[in-house]
Amino acid sequence: MIYTSGSTGKPKGVLVEHRSVARLFEATQSWFDFNERDVWTLFHSLAFDFSVWELWGALLYGGRLVVVPYWVSRTPEAFLDLLFTERVTVLNQTPAAFRQLIRVEGESPDRARELSLRLVIFGGEALELKILEPWFDRYGDQKPRLVNMYGITETTVHVTYRPVTMVDLSKTSGSVIGCPIPDFQVYVLDQNLQPVPLGIPGEMHVGGAGVARGYLDRSELSAERFIPDPLSKKPGTRLYRTGDLARRLADGDIEYLGRIDHQVKIRGYRVELGEIEAMLRQHPAVRETVVVARDDVPHGKHLVAYVVAVQAPTPSVTELRGFLKAKLPDYMLPAAFVLLEAFPLTPNGKVDRRALPEPDQARSELEESFLAPRNPVEEVLAGIWAEVLGVAQVGVHDNFFELGGHSLLATRVISRMREAFQVEVPLRALFEAPTVAGLAVKITQSQTGKAEPEEMARVLSELEALSDKQAKRLLAKDMEEKES
Repeated sequence: MIYTSGSTGKPKGVLVEHRSVARLFEATQSWFDFNERDVWTLFHSLAFDFSVWELWGALLYGGRLVVVPYWVSRTPEAFLDLLFTERVTVLNQTPAAFRQLIRVEGESPDRARELSLRLVIFGGEALELKILEPWFDRYGDQKPRLVNMYGITETTVHVTYRPVTMVDLSKTSGSVIGCPIPDFQVYVLDQNLQPVPLGIPGEMHVGGAGVARGYLDRSELSAERFIPDPLSKKPGTRLYRTGDLARRLADGDIEYLGRIDHQVKIRGYRVELGEIEAMLRQHPAVRETVVVARDDVPHGKHLVAYVVAVQAPTPSVTELRGFLKAKLPDYMLPAAFVLLEAFPLTPNGKVDRRALPEPDQARSELEESFLAPRNPVEEVLAGIWAEVLGVAQVGVHDNFFELGGHSLLATRVISRMREAFQVEVPLRALFEAPTVAGLAVKITQSQTGKAEPEEMARVLSELEALSDKQAKRLLAKDMEEKES
């Protein structure tokens, strides 16, 4: 059972049978030729269905499975080292994570030539082919072979298969997901469950051996999403209504067009915007809220929350973010909050999502306690953050994650810091000290090789306040090393 988000704020548990996992590999083996010589990475969380493919792909064929530590998975340089030293042959990645790896690989050309990869398999979110241009410029269509796979938890990880080549870069700009796995049927249907003509968008419906049993203790929702197959004469066959928009191309391939509803993928995570809205509406000062995914800044798709307050005084951005942070995982936290007097409406009286304003990149939404950089180190750091985050200015006490930062952007910041200061700063440092002022102290320590007593006391104080057990262990270990 794997939980996925729900639009009402209540996650739903998907019941997947063991035999569905076994048949997934049986049905795809002729494409991939997995064997005992393969080395796989367990890169993804066990709460993400991609990990099912990674874990059992290695074990079912007698291959070797390399469990990737969390901090390595969030540090592209360290992960590239792991791929090289462990001689990994099968790599499974979301496009967002692979984009970071391409950047690092481009900076280490001599080492990257010796990678043992024979397969890179994409999943978890739509693949924008343009991100692969630097990779193809370097390797062409030589190994490793790149494969785009579409799938969802309710249909056991993967549904379709599509090799990606250099020719695709000039042929199409969309996310082509290919053809169904042999024991699946994929239909593109209209609202009346009738097949649509070639090239016409419709909702994808999936039938076949990998369709899950349904949702745990959610019989009504199961009946709504797992429906009798109207195109089959065999009794008991079912289709899963994916909620994904697609169209079938003339060559038989399927092109993924996005979500029909307001469910989106953010950095590989499936997010129901309604779940965030439901949580935000629980705040006593919030009357109405709309959450959208925008893709109009340099660092890619991000969440923006639009809020209409009950009455003055309006809640602060820090207050709203802190309220959500206590209830939702970090990947579901909006990167920006926009306070409005009222929502724009369509002629039908519905919220006009397309008319919602862009977030103010000039940081007008932030707290008034702005303090400019006070020394050269803080000035360089603030410049790096402003460029990576796409904001006009950064103060020394601004929180990286409250400015819209996330783990993938954090790796870019750390990489830029290494270039600027010529010091080795771990990714963990940004999570421990997410302000310019705090990070500047760590950089100064790295340059001088020692920590000031005041800094030691501050870190110990922060350690006592932390609630996350893993972070406590990491910080405790770090303090032991500093003391020794």
